[in-house]
Amino acid sequence: MSTGVALVSGIESADSPIYATEFIREMLRQTRALDSYGLWDGKPASSILAGYVVSKAQKRALPTVGDPDEPTLARVRVFHNALAVLIEKECGQMAVPFLHVTHEGFGRALITVGKLVAMDRTLRDVHRFGFESLRQMKSEADKHLAAALGVIGRFPEVAGL
Repeated sequence: MSTGVALVSGIESADSPIYATEFIREMLRQTRALDSYGLWDGKPASSILAGYVVSKAQKRALPTVGDPDEPTLARVRVFHNALAVLIEKECGQMAVPFLHVTHEGFGRALITVGKLVAMDRTLRDVHRFGFESLRQMKSEADKHLAAALGVIGRFPEVAGL
């Protein structure tokens, strides 16, 4: 890597600047918020976010069709909750994530602002949810965030309802 930061299995070292980004900090907050039993208390950020990193080889090892388990569904929820919080911070209006996933791992993720659907994403193969690295996860989130803010910018009167 050009940054000199160690990357092992897609998880950056603890001194990586990725952990200082607003999105990654929000992912940590959201993950801890869903941790009702305190399993993540005192754990380093790299351990908490390790479940979001799934290599291509790991994805290939998973069956083509599968039912997502609760930890995977929780990670999908956290990702979209974090996006909603960042949208809310940027536009100043409440953003609400909606997630519907069937037991077979197909569904839809929506984020609404007012009466406006700011983000609409089809979900497939949720049991394989994950990213090659935290950088790729942040990049994907940035794309969704930019698109959602663009929609809100085009239709501010609907977002304000």
